Amino acid sequence: MLSPQQIAEIAEDLAAADRAHKVLPRITARYPEATIEDAYAIQGVWRDRMAAAGRTLVGRKIGLTSKAMQRATGITEPDYGVMFDDTVYPTGSDIPVDRFSTARVEVELAFVLKTPLAGPGCTLDDALAAIDYAVPALEILDSHLELEGRTIVDTISDNAAYGAMVLGDVHRRPDEIDLRWVPGVLSRNGEIEETGVAAGVLGHPATGVAWLADKFAPHGARLEAGEIILAGSFTRPLWVQRGDEVRCDFGEMGVIECRFV
Repeated sequence: MLSPQQIAEIAEDLAAADRAHKVLPRITARYPEATIEDAYAIQGVWRDRMAAAGRTLVGRKIGLTSKAMQRATGITEPDYGVMFDDTVYPTGSDIPVDRFSTARVEVELAFVLKTPLAGPGCTLDDALAAIDYAVPALEILDSHLELEGRTIVDTISDNAAYGAMVLGDVHRRPDEIDLRWVPGVLSRNGEIEETGVAAGVLGHPATGVAWLADKFAPHGARLEAGEIILAGSFTRPLWVQRGDEVRCDFGEMGVIECRFV
């Protein structure tokens, strides 16, 4: 395992890479002994520094929950990260591409909690009961570590590669719609690039919310009311660049549009 000094130094390196929009060598290339526990410790130090700088935590992201994403990354274990208020965009936004090191877009559902949710032993029914509503979302991935050869340790350390999210304006309670069959048809500049359905995320997109509550339980933590939980992609990531216009059709849950400028 890494020392507290090494963990703090890596967290600062990642913060500096974020500020400079650079990509660093993999942590596992520099520290092959690093563990998943080290990775979450690095993420935690980085998170606390961001909060101390005035950023407000608004939710959590879950990643690598679908076969599409696992095949795209070569990583088979889900992970999680944090989301701050300055990373949330409404549909229709112009998004500055220069704020990202490696911008890629994924199709997801997000959930807003109406009550706290805690493990252990959290079930899908427990998660559905705690959810206020679902909302369509696009996640913008932003990796500050080289992608080639990365492992789950690298991804977790880098805040699960979270960059930003774009939220739709259609809300649905879990009892209003079968969330498993929400579609996603992702287009770039008028051409369809990726398609999928939300059941691709662990059989039901809210399963990840229960998984995350259980992950928090050993640390005496829980998911809080009002938090946004980004549940994981059911398409492969789509690379974007300046000038790209992105549109995703979620069927009865509406459309998200954004432009990278």
